Amino acid sequence: MLLPLVESGQFTSWAFTENIRRYGLLGSMGTIGDCYDNAPMESFWGSMQIELLNRQRWITNVQLSVAIADYIENFYNPQRRHSSLSYLTPNEFENLQLTQTQTTFS
Repeated sequence: MLLPLVESGQFTSWAFTENIRRYGLLGSMGTIGDCYDNAPMESFWGSMQIELLNRQRWITNVQLSVAIADYIENFYNPQRRHSSLSYLTPNEFENLQLTQTQTTFS
């Protein structure tokens, strides 16, 4: 019996998908060739690269981890406005969504 050839990337994708299902998680992958799947994350990494990582060097990984956490919690989420969120900050957008959801179910 001949088995079909499976590329390593296909096997990895299959194994990854099986692990996601086993743990009851929802994957963030969309359709094949959909350029919009990863766009928000790529945008975040690009912003952080320009606004934080390119401006300074850190001596230890702990210092870098603290700087990244500070960037996300004290700048990116509460202050940085996003065109994809109608120029709201992520915190403002989330609060608006929560308020609308609570109003809908009240």
